[in-house]
Order: sequence, then structure tokens, then C-alpha cells
Amino acid sequence: MKVVGQHDSISNNDRFGYWFGQHWLAVVNTFMGLFVILPIIAPLLMASGGIGPAKVIYWVYSFVCHQLPERSYFLFGPKISYSLSEIQSAWQNTTDAVILRQFVGNPQMGWKMAWSDRMFSMFTSIWVFGIIWAILKKKTGKLQWWGAFLLILPMAIDGTTHLISDFAGIGQGFRDTNTWLAILTNNSLPTAFYTGDAWGSFNAWMRLISGILFGLSSVWYGFPLLQDWISNSVKVIDDKYEYRRLIAKENDRLLNLRLSRLQETIGEEATKTIRGDKFHD
Repeated sequence: MKVVGQHDSISNNDRFGYWFGQHWLAVVNTFMGLFVILPIIAPLLMASGGIGPAKVIYWVYSFVCHQLPERSYFLFGPKISYSLSEIQSAWQNTTDAVILRQFVGNPQMGWKMAWSDRMFSMFTSIWVFGIIWAILKKKTGKLQWWGAFLLILPMAIDGTTHLISDFAGIGQGFRDTNTWLAILTNNSLPTAFYTGDAWGSFNAWMRLISGILFGLSSVWYGFPLLQDWISNSVKVIDDKYEYRRLIAKENDRLLNLRLSRLQETIGEEATKTIRGDKFHD
């Protein structure tokens, strides 16, 4: 910050850009922390009677997540998640996603987070890995693009197949029964592992693991790119003011040179005048 910090005429935009360039990682990690914690605060507020603020959080996060209760974690209840049939028994016997997502819980079951288990694993892992990267970035190399692709692939496959499955209706698609997986594993695992979305099922594990891998990829591949881009932006700002400083310095030098020559010229003219006066005398 030697150039920008010493330049009195730096613009506010450049000052902010330079500051952000020095502190972007702390800003991003702080923002991610708030983004991750607020959905957890919602069930805490519901359990403590703060229904109004909790509904605000649910409403805000409804724009970034489907909030289906059978694919969400619950707090302050006997279980961390519930099957679709349990949700239908406690709420409404429907497979309409618009109606299902309105269920936030009750005192008997606990209260759901303001986003799904996949969103929780994705963004919590970005936050955690972002903090780890901030500590170890000098010791950590950059992830290659193919490595990032491999880490994101499980979520791409899992999310796409869930989307296709849901076209058949909530609770009625091939990802709700996972018959294909039961055949592949010769039904060697408990039935609850293959069916539904509750904790312990294949679907729940896939959303958790693929979300963590996505977060790892986002930080390991994305943060070094951001670091390079922001560092280059800061250098552009620094170079701009260094250029201005050098131009100002050169202008001062030229001005001083002109003044010096002017003084020399005036001195010569004065000398000639004096000599001329003496000659006439």
C-alpha cells in the first residue's frame, strides 16, 4: 500500500478496492459464516418463541432453497430428520412441494433449518474450508480444473437424478426407492438405507458427502483464482497511482528545469544590461 497509501488524491472507489484486496478473504468468510448460521438460528428462534424473526429467516431463504422438510435437518426434537410419511402425518397428506415446504416443524418434532440438508453441507463446507484455506493457503497448492470437476461431479449426478426423479412426484420417483442400488448391492443393507431421504439413507448420505466435496472444490479451486484476480486488480490500482506519482515527479523536474533556465536567462540579461550601462558611462 506504499503508493496508494501515500497518495492524497486517491478516489473512494480505489481506496475501497485496495482495502478489499487486502481483506477479501476475511470479508468472504465472515459473509459465509452469517449465511450459514442464520438458517440454524431460525429453529432456535422457533424453539424460544421468536416466531416473527424466525419466519423472516425462513422467508428470505425460501428464495435460495426449496426447504422441503423431508430433505432438511431438524433441531430441538427427537430426530435430526423425518421421512416423507412422518411429515405428511404431522402436516398434510400431500406430495405438493409448495405445501410441504411450508412445514417448519412443531414442538414434538423440533424445528427445521431454513434450508435443506444439501444446502447446509454445501455452504457450511465452503465456510469451514475457507477458514482452513486462510490459515494454510501458503502451504496449499492450486487444485487443477480436472480435480475440481471430479469433486463437483458427485453433486451434479446426485442433483440431476433427484431433479429427474421428482418429475414423477415427490416420494414417487426412482430416487425415492433406489431399487437400482438395492439390485447392485443385492439388498445387503437395511431397507431404510435404500428408501426415502431421512438421516442414514443413501440419499441423505449422498447429499451430505457431495455437498462437502462441492465445498472443498469451490475453495481449493476457486479461492486461489480469486486471490490472483484480486491481487492483479490491486496491482492495477497501485500501478495507476505509481504512474501518476512518476508523472507528477517528472513535471516537477521539468518545471524546476525551466525555472532554472529562466533564472539563468534573467541573470544573463541583467549582466548584459549592467555591462551596457557601464559602456555608455
